[in-house]
Amino acid sequence: MRLPMLDLGQLRQQWRGLYKAEAPSHFSRELLMRAVAHRMQELALGGLRPEPQRRLRQIAQQYRETGSTTIRARPELKPGTRLIREWQGRTYEVLVLDDGFSWQSTRYRSLSAIARTITGTPWSGPLFFGVKPNRAATRLSALAPGGSSVPTERGDAAG
Repeated sequence: MRLPMLDLGQLRQQWRGLYKAEAPSHFSRELLMRAVAHRMQELALGGLRPEPQRRLRQIAQQYRETGSTTIRARPELKPGTRLIREWQGRTYEVLVLDDGFSWQSTRYRSLSAIARTITGTPWSGPLFFGVKPNRAATRLSALAPGGSSVPTERGDAAG
């Protein structure tokens, strides 16, 4: 089925079949097409994994209760976690806080600010500290003979 070829009525019919409810009357044809396509993909390929579903439910609950939400940029970094990075022969240790990071008794809002201070060049802090894998390195190591999907890290490369 080619969704772009369907008219508004046909898209609303697809919506009813997929969502088991009437489509909102204010949805444009474009939005209906995107929502129908998303739902078809979700049914064919699977939806969100349990952890993101749980996190979204928590955010929605917090919004219902307080009228606002707080979303941490990197929920996988729990307060109290220590990030250790060796770079140019020195070891750097950063403490994850509720609202940022601490390094050398100074608070920072981002890992990138710390990485920039350490290296003197613009770095992705999550990449510098190994929190976020380097996609290019991951792809290259996966393509190499006997390679794995584990990212490789160079201690002195800017990224």
